[in-house]
Amino acid sequence: MRLDPQFRRALYAAFVLLALTGVGWLFADWHKDPDGPEFWQLLAADLLMAHGGLAMMTLMLLGALVPLHVRRAWRTGRNRLTGPVMVGVNAALILTAFGLYYAGSETLRPWVSDLHIAIGLALPVLLILHIWFGRRSARPATSSSEDRGSPSAARYPSAAVQVRPPRARGGG
Repeated sequence: MRLDPQFRRALYAAFVLLALTGVGWLFADWHKDPDGPEFWQLLAADLLMAHGGLAMMTLMLLGALVPLHVRRAWRTGRNRLTGPVMVGVNAALILTAFGLYYAGSETLRPWVSDLHIAIGLALPVLLILHIWFGRRSARPATSSSEDRGSPSAARYPSAAVQVRPPRARGGG
């Protein structure tokens, strides 16, 4: 299910910015040194704040994605493997972000943080695969190798697809 181009660009931009601020925070957090310059501490705090704000905006886009894309694609049987993976991965990121923001347990927090980072780093690859499989499944199928070479098949993709007549309903 192709998204409206403007909505698709906004969604891609949100994911790219989330990835950049997340990786940027990770880099700045690794370089923090209590005895060193305050630069990395301030940069990490700013990137984390930007990452959180972008995540809130992305939540709105993901909410709109459910009726516009997810439900329609599920009904048509498209991307039945990568679609649920994307829903699950985004749900896991939301839950781990909630845990990071609200969890007070010092023993649980490092685990939730590592899980959030691992899933967040995997998300761009999973999203690219989801898009690739979705676009691949949207291509019209041809009925035989002979049809692929014909000019009418190239000009009129539906001419290369055989349509089966509906089955007769019997009261047997």
